[in-house]
Amino acid sequence: MTITSGKKKEKIDRLAELAAREDERGVSLWKEAFRRLRRNPAAIVGAVILSLFLLVAILGPFFVPYAPDAQLWKSEIRLGEFPGFRGENWFGVDHIGRDEFSRMIVGARQTLLVGVVSTLIGLAVGSLIGGIAGAAAGLGGRWGRAVDNVLMRFVDMLLAMPSLLLAISIAALLGAGLTTVMIAVGVVSVPVFARLLRGSMISQANSDYVLAAVSLGVKKPKIALTHVVPNSLAPVIVQATLTLATAIIEAAALSFLGLGNNDASIPEWGVMLADAQQYLDSAPRLAILPALAIIVTALGFTLLGEAMREALDPKLRK
Repeated sequence: MTITSGKKKEKIDRLAELAAREDERGVSLWKEAFRRLRRNPAAIVGAVILSLFLLVAILGPFFVPYAPDAQLWKSEIRLGEFPGFRGENWFGVDHIGRDEFSRMIVGARQTLLVGVVSTLIGLAVGSLIGGIAGAAAGLGGRWGRAVDNVLMRFVDMLLAMPSLLLAISIAALLGAGLTTVMIAVGVVSVPVFARLLRGSMISQANSDYVLAAVSLGVKKPKIALTHVVPNSLAPVIVQATLTLATAIIEAAALSFLGLGNNDASIPEWGVMLADAQQYLDSAPRLAILPALAIIVTALGFTLLGEAMREALDPKLRK
């Protein structure tokens, strides 16, 4: 027994030594994907858009010329007509005399907050469900397949409902508010992450390295956590980037319907778009500016996400 264990240990040490040698190691998936991204025009455009968006959202509120809720030009509002683009107000003022440029900049942070938090909620819950289902189906045997069936039927129930209808139902149930929007949009993305991680884990569970680990006596829970899950995360990370774009659009839709942030002192692009509907004839810029901001931001996430999906596609690797 001691001799056998010693030989196994010697083989594993030799394998680790070979993997650590630079001249015998191939290019990693992530390194090759990064090289492709640098040569992809769509990825570059998406990265530039997102960099500008993040810069504005994180640093912009510290440099806005006016407070977003200050009604400094209320006296200039006359019968639904109010000042447009000018040196004092780059984007003009809104219907109650607030600086539109300051509100757009501060609203970028709220949009980023909603998109990131809702995506993280969906990623965390979906990965938990998908990870358990994938490990159970791939490594759990008969009882594992039973657990997988129960979890996947719950996921199928969520997928059966249109995403926006599901988000509206959750938001209506919990009441209007920024936290409600985050939860509602996050729940919508749960089944996507769950099924994606489950499918990736089942595919990885049939790989040769899993069979080798099982034959060496490594426990299946350890195989799932230390090998199968890390090797299954690439498509999930790509999907998270794409989900950010969807989350921003769905959050804006909920805010447009009056289910979003009910604090008027905190601007949010979806709420600004809803408030501008009654002034489309006299001041269309109040609707055009937040709409363009939502579209361009979502486009940036989509371009980068699609480029990442292509870069990580194993069929395209040389």
